Amino acid sequence: MPPRDDEANRLTGRLSRYARVGTNVAGAAASIAAARLFGASLDREKNAAELTRALGGLKGPIMKVAQLLSTIPEVLPPEYASELQKLQSEAPPMGPAFVKRRMMAELGPDWEKRFATFDKVPAAAASLGQVHRATAHDGLKLAVKLQYPDMQSAVEADLAQLEILFAIQRRMDPAIDTREIIKEIGDRVREELDYRREAKHAALYSDVLADESLVRVPTVRPELSTGRLLTLSWLDGSKMLSHIDRPLAIRNRLATAMFRAWWHPFAHIGVIHGDPHLGNYTVFEEDGEPGGINLLDYGCVRIFPPRFIAAVIDLYKGLETNDGARVVHAYETWGFRNLSRDLIDILNVWARFIYGPLLDDRVRSIADGVAPGEYGRREAFQVHKALKEKGPVTIPQEFVLMDRAAIGLGGVFLHLKAELNFYRLYNEEIERFSLEGVTARQNAALGAAGLKAA
Repeated sequence: MPPRDDEANRLTGRLSRYARVGTNVAGAAASIAAARLFGASLDREKNAAELTRALGGLKGPIMKVAQLLSTIPEVLPPEYASELQKLQSEAPPMGPAFVKRRMMAELGPDWEKRFATFDKVPAAAASLGQVHRATAHDGLKLAVKLQYPDMQSAVEADLAQLEILFAIQRRMDPAIDTREIIKEIGDRVREELDYRREAKHAALYSDVLADESLVRVPTVRPELSTGRLLTLSWLDGSKMLSHIDRPLAIRNRLATAMFRAWWHPFAHIGVIHGDPHLGNYTVFEEDGEPGGINLLDYGCVRIFPPRFIAAVIDLYKGLETNDGARVVHAYETWGFRNLSRDLIDILNVWARFIYGPLLDDRVRSIADGVAPGEYGRREAFQVHKALKEKGPVTIPQEFVLMDRAAIGLGGVFLHLKAELNFYRLYNEEIERFSLEGVTARQNAALGAAGLKAA
């Protein structure tokens, strides 16, 4: 039986995606392989810049994946990581005629009548979709997030190419086993295609941050949402980077808001906002001054089992008190296996870097005197060098997004040049932690939002 039209279209779209993305990825991989095989010098900076330009012109997950990889230390050569960080998810938007067809497909032929106003020119274009300004009939300003067509095919094509690239990387530089990393990336990017799930994430965050005055969460309009269309209340705000030269008190307020928006949901119900890209936050004003942050995007939200949160705290307490057994228990709970004394010491180098500001009971900046461009590089180099000698180590799936989000959050603090007592902020969030309490709160919160536990 021949395939139905929609199946054929998906197959055609996927094959086309394989060709376009595969050419770019294969070209970079071939350059690396040839250089290693024949002993030639590899112009990594040139190759990385060319790959970045190629990926930057493609809508879809390959750009999002590239951004994610750029924040995981030593998975990619530093030249590639530096170039890929320049990707800002600014894909060319769909035109008005295409928008009309897509909106009709989601809400029906009378879709325009369901809004008081709808701007067919997008306010923002990202990797998986674009956002339009609209107004509801009750006067509420709306943000309408419309997914690009054929994203499911794009996801599968991009992930297939990424597996090839990772397989080559494992053969040439086996210090870090990336198999669990690609699995986690695949799971999270596939989830981001489901806008109904994202709506539930937004409801979850609205509940857990209801008493947090420094953080605002948009409300969902379910009657104007589908699996590929998400309509939220519009939150007015300015870009985070427009405040980096404001007085220290304002920058500290925004950094505190970011800290609470990230750590409070994690410590209390075991969820994190896993995409700490600066474009996912704006700053709202209160009485003419920056009052806090708007948390805008809920596609990449990770739900952790309570035991994982307990291990995060165990590692912190173990490092704080030099309790080696507690540290090892934390790593094993996360899923690290076959840990020798040498591997534990290597992992502790990175752990002390990540936890460093949280272990230091004083007012300080995140970098604490280290140049922002060098922050973390020494530790990443030290870890990678040691893993080449003592490894390899398999990065557990659950650990991937936690580490990436923590690094991204630190990057925001670096931009803001905040000076805070991170130790006290952190301990305020974990001081009442109990496994039973988190389990009960998580079950209640996920049940109310219509989500399942990890």
